[in-house]
Amino acid sequence: MLTNVRAVAFDLDNTLWDIEPVIARAEARLREWLHEHCPRIPERLSIEDMRAARELLAREEPHNAHDFTYLRLTSLARHAKDCGYEEEMAERAFEVFFAARNELDLFPDVRSALERLRARYPLATLSNGNADLARVGLAEFFVISLNARQIGVGKPHPRCFERLAHELRLAPRDILYVGDDPLLDVEAARAAGLCTAWMNRIGQPWPNTVAAPDISVADCAELATILGV
Repeated sequence: MLTNVRAVAFDLDNTLWDIEPVIARAEARLREWLHEHCPRIPERLSIEDMRAARELLAREEPHNAHDFTYLRLTSLARHAKDCGYEEEMAERAFEVFFAARNELDLFPDVRSALERLRARYPLATLSNGNADLARVGLAEFFVISLNARQIGVGKPHPRCFERLAHELRLAPRDILYVGDDPLLDVEAARAAGLCTAWMNRIGQPWPNTVAAPDISVADCAELATILGV
């Protein structure tokens, strides 16, 4: 199947960088800002309380559950109102979080492998997250960058992969989708007709309840080598 590949598309979080420390640092930066500018919010609410509020909002508004930016902004506005602040402060607070969310360290193989891959293939991204590739410093590598907020649904919804194929002007079978999540990335992409690559950076066993990907790779350098670039 890989001989037919005409474009390569990537998931972002935990595929091109480790997201957990990024979010932890961004939330710590946000709390520092709140302590200075809106202290009643962190006095009343822990990080866990604020996370629970976003999860509750997602259940209350399932049509917005895919949109992490909306959930965080709306929850911050509610916290502001409940604590006696203007709801407009949510925009400033979110910008503090979002700036830190895009200050991240790529896995060391990523940039050089993307250089190799883009010499042969148009590259794209499709993510459920809200990273800004211009701020991250990767926008130059990708001809298309899509996320759940833009599309209106998140993976594993087939519309995500349909939109990707439409934007790339290719048949799904001509696209190799690369991601770390066996269900959201590999299984969902295969169901939509794409070729699949599992990014298995930590050497996990493949779940035996899910059909295997077309290829498994430990990093982007191995992916580039398998694709012959």
